[in-house]
Amino acid sequence: MLIEHELFLFAGVFFLIGAADEILVDLTWLWLRLKGRAKARILPASAARSDQLSDLSGKAAVFIPAWQEAGVIGATISHMLKVWPQQSLRIYVGCYRNDAATVEAAIRAAGGDGRLRLVIHDRDGPSTKADCLNRLYRALEDDELRSGNASHMVVLHDAEDMVDPAGIALLDAAIGDAELAQLPVLPLPQPASPWIGSHYCEEFAEAHGKAMVVRDALRAGMPLAGVGCAIGRSALAQLATSRADGLPFAADCLTEDYELGLGIAARGGRARFLRCRHASGELVATRAYFPARLDIAVRQKTRWIHGIAFQGWDRLGWNGRPADIWMQMRDRRGPFTAIVLAMAYFLLVLATLGWGLNMMGAGPALQLSPALKIILALNFASFVWRATWRFGFTAREYGWAEGVRSVLRIPVANIIAIMAGRRAFAAYARTLGGQLPVWDKTHHHAHPAMQLGVRERHAL
Repeated sequence: MLIEHELFLFAGVFFLIGAADEILVDLTWLWLRLKGRAKARILPASAARSDQLSDLSGKAAVFIPAWQEAGVIGATISHMLKVWPQQSLRIYVGCYRNDAATVEAAIRAAGGDGRLRLVIHDRDGPSTKADCLNRLYRALEDDELRSGNASHMVVLHDAEDMVDPAGIALLDAAIGDAELAQLPVLPLPQPASPWIGSHYCEEFAEAHGKAMVVRDALRAGMPLAGVGCAIGRSALAQLATSRADGLPFAADCLTEDYELGLGIAARGGRARFLRCRHASGELVATRAYFPARLDIAVRQKTRWIHGIAFQGWDRLGWNGRPADIWMQMRDRRGPFTAIVLAMAYFLLVLATLGWGLNMMGAGPALQLSPALKIILALNFASFVWRATWRFGFTAREYGWAEGVRSVLRIPVANIIAIMAGRRAFAAYARTLGGQLPVWDKTHHHAHPAMQLGVRERHAL
């Protein structure tokens, strides 16, 4: 009983530390909101119409690395070419020489549009996403050398993304006075997977509706999401020249977007988080379907935790102003959070069993000390506070029904975090033994633009 009591105390204290961190971010966001600095800018109705978009201020290169993405790459390319009609745009799609299906799908989707650049990697896939991005960077350098015109910015996207019509113009304008710019990411709810695939909705709604807004206001180093983000061409070149291989993306890193964002910030680069809405109220964001199966969701989050928490600590250390250190601590708390969550659920099972045995007269009841009672009460209050914020941010983007489901999904999200934390630690241990990281990527079969096309045909 003493051990159980002490474990309750340990878990309760660390939950309170995490709650205090979250509440500090909440209060900072509220202050920004009161000052008018957290409100999304409303765009004119013309921003959503591709036929009214003006050309960009300079050439923009969009990098899309792709490995075994024949099911979605075509929808991504065709939709992007349609809603981003600017002639200064160039889309570089990186495929592997042993992935003919993706190559064929990309060529077919381009429809002869000269703005597409298909780049075939000179090695079998998969390597890492960063390695594929470096191949695209070399292709961009070759094009710039031949044409004599340098690009204005490089935009990163994934093979399953549906871009917003206003996105490229917003990134173009932001890069005029910053080195990095990031649009929000908006995962789409999945009726066929309301617990697994849809749990990303509340995570990104809160992260990109609040945490990134606070980060931007504090001018802390901003990690890129890897999609819907732009890097100034000169900043990318400076980062490349600072590396031994002369390439900007760390090929041995699992979360090269995170490292890239903090790396440019460490060199004094300015980052901007762009939160805007159309006149209709819809958020200007990159939309996508996230993994709908438990094993795939765990694999994806394993890669995030491994790359951000373990590799981030190893490769980047702790640098910058106090605000930077605070945000780095938040970024890298995943493994410890998984441990505390696992302990909490284990204790919940023990407490339930103990309560049942006590009700049958087969065991003593757990005696809570006054200090533990206070800690548990504070933890319950912080849970209600957290659930309220989660509901609010999710309901703002998806409606009240999805907001309610976001609260009900909290145990699911916690279980996924526990499983991913364990796998990330095991994967990190293997790299310490000399194993090189590989692109353990998520494969996609559904695309928002496909569903959009179906709705448009039904409307005709």
